[in-house]
Amino acid sequence: MSNHASLTRSAAFASIGAASVLLALKGWAAWSTGSTAMLGSVADTALDLVASLATLVGVWIAAQPADDKHRFGHGKAEAITALFQIVLISISAIAIASRAVEELLAGSRVQSASEGIGVSLVAIVVTFALLAWQRHVIRRTGSLAIQTDNVHYQSDLLLNVAVIAALVLDRYAGWSGADPLFGLAIAGWLGWGAWQASEQVLKQLMDHEWPEEKKQRFLEVLARNPDIAGVHDLRTRTSGNHDFVQFHIWVAPDLTVREAHRVMSEIERRLHAEFPEVEILIHPDPEGLVDEAGDAGMNVLPPIRA
Repeated sequence: MSNHASLTRSAAFASIGAASVLLALKGWAAWSTGSTAMLGSVADTALDLVASLATLVGVWIAAQPADDKHRFGHGKAEAITALFQIVLISISAIAIASRAVEELLAGSRVQSASEGIGVSLVAIVVTFALLAWQRHVIRRTGSLAIQTDNVHYQSDLLLNVAVIAALVLDRYAGWSGADPLFGLAIAGWLGWGAWQASEQVLKQLMDHEWPEEKKQRFLEVLARNPDIAGVHDLRTRTSGNHDFVQFHIWVAPDLTVREAHRVMSEIERRLHAEFPEVEILIHPDPEGLVDEAGDAGMNVLPPIRA
């Protein structure tokens, strides 16, 4: 098992363990207090557990090597898992908001507060520990599935603080609408988090180009090779933790096949020194030949070459 796979799986197992413990504690607290905000927290944690299980499956599949039917690997399994998490978060937000509106209209009050406050404090401590480990794994692997899970658990911190505030205001300050209003706020926060997390997921599923800064760094390294006259039809994409790039290079038309192969090997060596995980596909063209229409046929190398 690779180090990347070991780290992502450890983060997924940590997430499953934390969600399981918190689900049991919060379920008891919701039953004891009758709080809508706490019920929303229970629903969120239940979805955390389902999403964490999906994350484990996703990172396991993504870690599988390329095979005859998946020649580019299985990296997009992470993006699919992240999309599944986003759907679950959105459903949770809608359900919590609906429950909060019902309780607000009915003027319901919480039955007790101490259990919910205590459980929420425990949840904050557990979540902080989980977030710290997830950030370590993200720094080492760049896993999209773990990033999405991390975003969700970040929102859990605010959610638990909101539950505490709702219980204190409702039970001890006499504000009867505090609990459902905080439940609505929690639902809104979850919905916003799902919207933000969806951008990166959709970019990867739609084979979005690399960020412009990363692409320019790649071209600067590529331009260091003096044997190429230009580069065109550059295409980039990311799948899981794997980057892919393909492009055409213009070389002197009188080069032999062996010489052209040497040039491409040197280009790959330079690029892999700076971008070790990138899979590269190069197509050589004689200088001046342009088969592509529009921008794809234009030279994209930087004007000043080192």
